[in-house]
Amino acid sequence: MLDIKNKLVKISVLTTLVASSAAAHFQMLYTPETALEKGKKIELKHVFTHPFADEHTMDMAGVEEFYVINKEKKTDLLTTLKEITFKGNHNSGKAYESEYKAQRMGDHLFVMVPKPYFEKNEDAYIQQITKTIVNVAGTPSDWDAELNLKAEIVPLTKPYAIWEGGSFTGIVKSNGKPVPYAEIEVEYLNREVDMKQNKMGASLVEAPQDSFVTMGIKANKDGEFTFSIPKAGFWGFCALGVGSDTNYQGKELSQDAVIWIQAKPMK
Repeated sequence: MLDIKNKLVKISVLTTLVASSAAAHFQMLYTPETALEKGKKIELKHVFTHPFADEHTMDMAGVEEFYVINKEKKTDLLTTLKEITFKGNHNSGKAYESEYKAQRMGDHLFVMVPKPYFEKNEDAYIQQITKTIVNVAGTPSDWDAELNLKAEIVPLTKPYAIWEGGSFTGIVKSNGKPVPYAEIEVEYLNREVDMKQNKMGASLVEAPQDSFVTMGIKANKDGEFTFSIPKAGFWGFCALGVGSDTNYQGKELSQDAVIWIQAKPMK
């Protein structure tokens, strides 16, 4: 019981500390299509940005880990990363790109652990451990794997097989243990990503009020949450400050869990 109380206190402190800056920060691990008919080489963009408003593109501090899991086999992809400059609608920032041969059937579960980003306005660090899952040929394999990450959202819904108007359910975990009442930020990727020019396009929708830009939800006592998907496209879910690491280089650290899902229009 004491461990749960300590976890709740830690989340409350970290959320208060970095909420104003971290709420709209999302680490992207982006590829245009997550449900492939057959295997092929895919491109990925790794950008730290504000997906809906595109108000600022942050300079990534680097990457600690980048790997993929397919049928329980882990492959290190850190050496495939290439540094790029990615242009948002307001500024450009340091980002990365990579290529991967998604040839084998099943799920390809990408995980990226960026180096902590220093948010000057809050005098604190942010580290978002990010997952994106690509499927080949409709055969499921690893999409619901629990990786015991320091901060993780484990999907209970296939992240690549969701209709517009459907829903996504996940469990927020830290080192394999559910995080009760975790604070979760949700944002829509409100831009077309130009993969060749490394830049964001024009906005797709307009928010009626600021609270619709970054939507806030909470997990239940078991760390579970469900969110209804109102529009096709990419949606990011970020569980704030749920990781086990709380300090970095003598300053507060918000270690977040991020997962991206893609919803499809029903035509």
